[in-house]
Amino acid sequence: MVSAPLPALAPKESDSKARLRLWIRLLRASRLIEGVARERLKVQFKATLPRFDVMAALYRKPDGMLMSEVSRFLMVSNGNVTGIVDRLVSDGLVARAQRNGDRRTSFISLTRKGRTLFADMAAAHERWVDELLGGLSVRDAEQMSAKLKSFRSEWEGEA
Repeated sequence: MVSAPLPALAPKESDSKARLRLWIRLLRASRLIEGVARERLKVQFKATLPRFDVMAALYRKPDGMLMSEVSRFLMVSNGNVTGIVDRLVSDGLVARAQRNGDRRTSFISLTRKGRTLFADMAAAHERWVDELLGGLSVRDAEQMSAKLKSFRSEWEGEA
């Protein structure tokens, strides 16, 4: 049986394949960097990536945040944040207070010990990412970052 040659891909299908390949490459790069960060945080700081993320959010807001704000910022449920914060509080890295005496809302902030530890973790994290992305020129990194930022602003209001 002889089959007819396949028709050339229509431009839209070809374009969509290119975008699909880009997404897969972004995903792979993200997972690789995340995996290295997870392992190094565990080995060097006995910390998890979610713990690092919560501390990073609090580090950006020295005056503290509501638990619900941390959840929104990290795009996770309050339940996910609560367990992490409980452990950070018991380790003396985060302080928790009631907001206006309301037991339903917790206001949290890094302690001095937490700020010091996070500063060390953040410096190490920056070195790891720099090492992993060292093959990119600063110009390429800035251009890619700007492109991804503009892409995000185009669709983030649609969700």
